[in-house]
Amino acid sequence: MRHIRAAAATALVLALTATAAACGGGTATNGEGSNKSPKKLTYWASNQGPSIEADKEILTKEIAKFEKQTGIDVELEVVPWADLLNRILAATSSGQGPDVLNIGNTWSASLQATGALLPWDDKTFDRIGGRDRFTESAVAATGAEGKDPAAVPLYSLSYALYYNKKIFKDAGIEKPPATWDELVAAGKKVTKGDTYGLALEGSNLSNHIHQAFVLAKQHGADFFTADGKPDFTSDGAVAGVKQWVDFMAKDKITSKSVAEYAQNQSLSDFSKGKAAMVLWQAAASTFKSQGMDESEYGVAPVPVQSGTPGQGEQINSMVAGINVSVFKNSDNLDGAIDFVKFLTSDEEQKILNSTYGSIPPVKAAQQDAAFDKPDTSVLRDALGTSAAPLPQVPEESQFETVVGTAIKDLFADAAAGRPVTTESVKAALAKAEQQMTKS
Repeated sequence: MRHIRAAAATALVLALTATAAACGGGTATNGEGSNKSPKKLTYWASNQGPSIEADKEILTKEIAKFEKQTGIDVELEVVPWADLLNRILAATSSGQGPDVLNIGNTWSASLQATGALLPWDDKTFDRIGGRDRFTESAVAATGAEGKDPAAVPLYSLSYALYYNKKIFKDAGIEKPPATWDELVAAGKKVTKGDTYGLALEGSNLSNHIHQAFVLAKQHGADFFTADGKPDFTSDGAVAGVKQWVDFMAKDKITSKSVAEYAQNQSLSDFSKGKAAMVLWQAAASTFKSQGMDESEYGVAPVPVQSGTPGQGEQINSMVAGINVSVFKNSDNLDGAIDFVKFLTSDEEQKILNSTYGSIPPVKAAQQDAAFDKPDTSVLRDALGTSAAPLPQVPEESQFETVVGTAIKDLFADAAAGRPVTTESVKAALAKAEQQMTKS
């Protein structure tokens, strides 16, 4: 997918935790030490645009500016999301990786725990203009609380509800749903024939985590305790997961065929008019690449249980986004930090985020008119007022795997006509929690 993070294999995460000390011993730290290759950098970028090729074209043009300014050659590789985390984990284990890399912000604490990434203390942040240039919500998703961040925010994202204007108009729906009850009612009204109410992806583990996290927050629950221990079977967590699966199992506003959908297939269905609604992060450029004009869809905040979005139980998005990190054992730490400074400069933030339809985590860049459009303003408002970061715990990647898989299996049950009950959801989450505890 464009932005949704793929979860890594549990065994690999555990292996890396055990070898954290070994993979943290680079040639230099915090910008001090040797620079063996001062005129070269390697950069692993995440796939943000509609295709790998599109990203290469976009980023090559921007990187050329940095190369001209510094005389440093940057070797770019755009890595698909399906491969990115496993590639990074292998690199942290072997010590053989790029100088600079993009990471999903939900991975920050997990990768921080390996010891392989450069810590961004105040001194290092000062080299790129200071920590206070970035929004608080974005910095909150750069590593475990109380530790120096393992990354710097690059692209900020939040979820929004996208809806097909024509389908809504034909069904007599005058405004987008603001609560989940309204979404279900609208979904039932438009579900007929080959069209259904809500597009989703039953096999997309990370998307399941994002949606379950938000719904659990709305039910007053977290998936981890205050001291970082798994807590998957609380009433609120169970209710949140069941509500997500019930869009298929109970409400029947999504097709059973989507139980096998992986990344981006829901966006394709929405673009083709096969679904009236989809919950997604900054999807405008993907819709455009699939031939859907921006006049054909509307954008609204993700629904809440009641009332309006806000903090506490009115959270309606996780703090999504992409961070940029530096490998601590880079042969060109100075150049790597300079490259991060370039990517997070006010001007590049405006260019890159407006191109990708994301929101700049840099405060000054957010003021540009490009981010006042209806779709981006919804995303920006969510990030500022009603989004929360996923748990910043070292086991976050494993959490995505075990709980995401549990939800995937529940969707498979729903598609097969097997009952999805509070008891079966709790049992699936208890099994996932045991898998975390045993590790």
